[in-house]
Parts: sequence; structure tokens; C-alpha cells
Amino acid sequence: MEVLTTRFGTLEVRQERIITFENGLLGFSLAKRFALLQPEDEAVFFWLQSLDQPDLAFVVTDPDFFIDNYSVPLGAGEITQLGMTDLSESQCFVIVNRVGNQLTANTQGPLIISLETMKGVQTVLLAGGQIKHPLMRVNV
Repeated sequence: MEVLTTRFGTLEVRQERIITFENGLLGFSLAKRFALLQPEDEAVFFWLQSLDQPDLAFVVTDPDFFIDNYSVPLGAGEITQLGMTDLSESQCFVIVNRVGNQLTANTQGPLIISLETMKGVQTVLLAGGQIKHPLMRVNV
């Protein structure tokens, strides 16, 4: 499928690579279909590009790259929504923001994606997460 984006121009996205967030993301309930774009093989930062809104894309990362012992407890409803039978077939991402010369991660609102069903949910952790967890400094 061809998708027009404002950041990357026209992209070709294979149907099996489309991630569906049935409830959208917090603050973006109308954006339900996304593609995870990997800029290079050894990348630790990725783009989560909306296929429904050409101007909507988030930088995301796997929190395991930066945070020791980060885990997301999933409830039965989330597991059912993801259609998962095995939790090991999922991937966790956090949305990354730049604040000045600091990259931060929203560890309070992680994204969980089932690699089996390509469905995703954004969960909100009531304890143990930060909206601006420091990841690394960058040169401005």
C-alpha cells in the first residue's frame, strides 16, 4: 500500500507491517493505523508513522536500550485486545521527546505491540513510570 507522509514523502508499506491501535493513541484517537519505520539496521530510535494522518509521526524506542528492569504489567483486557496467546511475542516501545538538549521517554504511557496480530495498545502506568524519563543528552 502506498502512503503519503509529510516527513518521508510517499512510502510503500506492506499490509503485514501495518500496526493497528484500535483505540488510537492518547490524544490521537482518530489515528489507528501505523507503520514502524527503521532508519537503519542498528538503529535504536524508530519512527511510528500514522497511515491515517500524513503529518503524525512519533519517535519511539525500545526502553530496554536505555532503562534497566523496565516492565509493563498488562491486564487481561489488554492481552485480549492484543489477541495474544504468548506475551513473549510482543514488543514494548516508548515515545521519545526532545526537551532542550535532553532526549526523554514517556515511560508512563508505553506502547505494546503484538508481533502475532500486529495490534497495539497504549497503556497508562499508574505507578513506576515518568512522562519525561531522561534517556540521553544530544548536541543542539
